[in-house]
Amino acid sequence: MTAIDSAPPRQRVLLVTGLLGAGKTTALKVLEDLGWETIDNFPIRLLDRLIDSPDAPRSELRPPLAIGFDARTRGFDPNKVIDRVKKLVQRPDLELTTLFLDCGGAELERRYNETRRRHPMAQDLPVTAGIASERELLEPLRRWADMVISTTEFTSNDLQQAIRERFAHSAPAGTTVTVTSFGFSRGMPPIADLVFDMRFLDNPHWDPGLRPLTGRDAAVGEHIARDPAWEDAFGRIRDLVLTLLPRYAAQGKAYVNIAFGCTGGRHRSVYSAEQLAIALNEAGLTPTVIHRNLGSRAADLVEGKH
Repeated sequence: MTAIDSAPPRQRVLLVTGLLGAGKTTALKVLEDLGWETIDNFPIRLLDRLIDSPDAPRSELRPPLAIGFDARTRGFDPNKVIDRVKKLVQRPDLELTTLFLDCGGAELERRYNETRRRHPMAQDLPVTAGIASERELLEPLRRWADMVISTTEFTSNDLQQAIRERFAHSAPAGTTVTVTSFGFSRGMPPIADLVFDMRFLDNPHWDPGLRPLTGRDAAVGEHIARDPAWEDAFGRIRDLVLTLLPRYAAQGKAYVNIAFGCTGGRHRSVYSAEQLAIALNEAGLTPTVIHRNLGSRAADLVEGKH
């Protein structure tokens, strides 16, 4: 046995930090579900001691460890954190990565107003002042981080999905496929590998009998399927997806997100997503189907001109 063969496995450590309200707690919860050991608000000055604690024999593979900290952490100093991490990444027994969660100021302000929480760095000042001070304080750490995820356009589910894609330490068998429908008028999905715009199809919204229905209803599906463009266009999309999925899997891509958009996200995109899911099932796959805007109100202003 060579020295390389006998070397103990490297401990995987992820430092999770970023702006308050950007999603650190959500990220740590997902990591815990993925099998990571997680610790939040950990005094970073004790990082070496935590990593070297004899919880398991050195010859055994320890679970990956995620450590959360932010500007509230006692003794927090970004430059000292960077100096400490620089030393740790040199260790041959560690695989250490730093993740920084960022978010736009306007979205952070909205989140604080929505939860009615005070920003810890702006107790007697507007929340914008606290966000600005925190961003300035954390800028060196953001520049240093190995990975930066901006959650400005993310829902909680979007962030959870992004964390799963990046940090699942054991990839699922095969490729996990998610098919999403959405309305362009309500914003693009932030996580999508393939996006298909179905607004070229005749819009069922302008049929009074179909307006209150959705793409899951047979009458709406029949209306869309009668469009002369449907059969050829959808057939090409289906064939493209079925061609690409095995190639994504061959490249080790564990998650593929396919999105169909229409104006409001209630008719054409929903029907298209459902039809692709049927085709994928027939091909032996088990996609997850998400209709993001299915419960949104049908409105002429949203749908635009007839």
